[in-house]
Amino acid sequence: MKKFIRPLFLTLLIMLAFNGFSQSVAGDKILGTYWSPKKDAKIEIYKKGTHYFGKTIWVATPRKDTQNPDQQMRKRDLLGVDLLTDFSFDDGSYVDGEIYDPQNGKTYSCKITFSGRNLKVRGFIGISLFGRTEVFERVL
Repeated sequence: MKKFIRPLFLTLLIMLAFNGFSQSVAGDKILGTYWSPKKDAKIEIYKKGTHYFGKTIWVATPRKDTQNPDQQMRKRDLLGVDLLTDFSFDDGSYVDGEIYDPQNGKTYSCKITFSGRNLKVRGFIGISLFGRTEVFERVL
């Protein structure tokens, strides 16, 4: 009986490890640079640990974060700021993250999905039914 259980257990462990690896590789297809919807900024999607983030790496017109509710943050440049934070990859979507809107200084719950080579970024309050979707085009 032990001869049967040990190989079965090892096989299951290998399968679980491979499944986790393939999920990670599939999730990493989001990594790269994207135009903001108005093409006035470029956002780089990067991975830290198991989560995905997006920071501004180029802006057409440099400006400060003047709408931030935190007085101390209003003096910071928007270049280099993480606008997309803490996304997890789950079944083809990037979920449980947040998006910061520098136009109004508010942070919203967010979900990201692919539309071809572009990203559909949906910011919302509460449930995703009540929100707005913007398309971020991948930079070639």
